[in-house]
Parts: sequence; C-alpha cells; structure tokens
Amino acid sequence: MDNPIEGVDYFVHIVPFPVDAGCDGAVTPNPDGTYSVYLDARTTFERRRRAVRHEIDHIACDDFYNDRCIKDVEGF
Repeated sequence: MDNPIEGVDYFVHIVPFPVDAGCDGAVTPNPDGTYSVYLDARTTFERRRRAVRHEIDHIACDDFYNDRCIKDVEGF
C-alpha cells in the first residue's frame, strides 16, 4: 500500500492482541511525529486490511489532536 498521507510516516506492526481485545487494530502517535499502527495477528488478512485503513483514517483526520470524544471518533 502506498502512503496515503502526504508527509506522515507510519509503521505497521502485526502482533497477537489479547483474545478479548475487541478490535482488530490500534494506532499510537510516536514522539518523533510518526505513528505506530498495530494489527491483530490472530485475525484474517481481510480484517487486517480493513483495520489498517481505519487506523490510517484516524491519522488523516488528526484524531489524536482534537477535542472529539472517543465515542464520536469511533462512531459508537
């Protein structure tokens, strides 16, 4: 996948999530301005593909640096 966000670097890590994690992916900002995207190794390729797109959308929408509550960000 090409980098869909101009000027933003992110690193994808595929690791086993706890069984009861309740999600297929997560993203965290790093101190150097990059992001780490974590995908659950226990799930299917297709679910990981959707999860990485979802997490990249969080980066693109600047969700870490706005005042929106998590329920609004995730659409709960």
